[in-house]
This record gives sequence, C-alpha cells and structure tokens, in this order.
Amino acid sequence: MAYEAKNFSTLIGITGLSETLLKNHFKLYEGYVANTNKVLDMLKNSEIGSPAYAELKRRFGWEFNGMRLHELYFSNLSKNSQAFDLNSKLGKQIILDFGSFENWEKDFKGTCALRGIGWSVLFWDHDGKKLFNCWINEHDAGPLTGCAPILVGDVFEHAFMIDYGLNRADYIATFMKIIDWRKVVERFDNA
Repeated sequence: MAYEAKNFSTLIGITGLSETLLKNHFKLYEGYVANTNKVLDMLKNSEIGSPAYAELKRRFGWEFNGMRLHELYFSNLSKNSQAFDLNSKLGKQIILDFGSFENWEKDFKGTCALRGIGWSVLFWDHDGKKLFNCWINEHDAGPLTGCAPILVGDVFEHAFMIDYGLNRADYIATFMKIIDWRKVVERFDNA
C-alpha cells in the first residue's frame, strides 16, 4: 500500500501565511510522501545487509517522519482558531506540568525560537503522565520514544522565510494565533 499525500489546501487564506508559502510547503510535504513510497519500493529489491539496504533503512526514518510531522503540523492549524479551553483535560495537564498556560506558552515559544532548524513539539508521555515541549533538530533524530505528539510547530526556514524572512519571532507569534486547539485537545484525549 502506497501512502497518499493529504490535501491541506483548505488552509489557503489562513491569516499570516501567504498562498505562495503554503503551496511551496505543501509541495515539500508531497515530496516526503513520494520519497517514503520510493524508499519502501527500493527496499523490496534491496539485498538485506548490503550498503544500499543500510542507507535506505536510514533514509526511511527521515522521509517517513518528514511526512508525518508535516501532516501533524498542517492539521493543527486553522483559519478559525479559537481560544484554548483551560478546562479541557489538556488544559488541566498543562497547568499541572507547567504551572499555568502562560508558562507553557512561553516555554513552547522559547523552544520554537531555538537557534537552528527543526520542529517544536508538545509531547505527551503516557507512561510518565507528563507533557514536554521538545526540540527536534532532524526528522529522524529527536522524537521522544513512546510519546505522542500533541502540537507540532514547523520551524524549518521553509515554513516562514517567504513571508517573514529571518524574523522567526513574528512567524512564531502568527503560528500561535492559528493553532486549531480543538484538534490539539483531541490528540491529547486520544493519547
């Protein structure tokens, strides 16, 4: 079964992200989907233990996680963003783990603003019953094992430079305003 790119074109017109930026970003995501399928096909014909097989196995994590992280990112954005419900299970957990929503938000924005390219992710550790804001530098290195991604922020340059140049702080501020909190709360409830 081949993976198919999801259609996120309903995000066109979202406040703060231009159509050009979004279309470029969607095309990049579609490349991850295509490359995930290509690597899977190539693995079928590779000799186990060969150098080619080893490289394909390493490459698979990059392509697959690039595909999934983009899907999570796009699906936690909304044209009709609403206020976060502090009385939701996620709201109560944020307050428990960070002291307040404001403390969590400051930490999440700080994680987004780290020098370098990557992802800022709010993870839920089901076993430890704790939320963490984490930085993922590369798709295939950094996700917390066994933890569910609840909110994903893309802070690779392709996510903001067309519209914001080097001003990552303004992009982060925009991102925080267009989060689909219903989707984020749903992810937490299902984790």
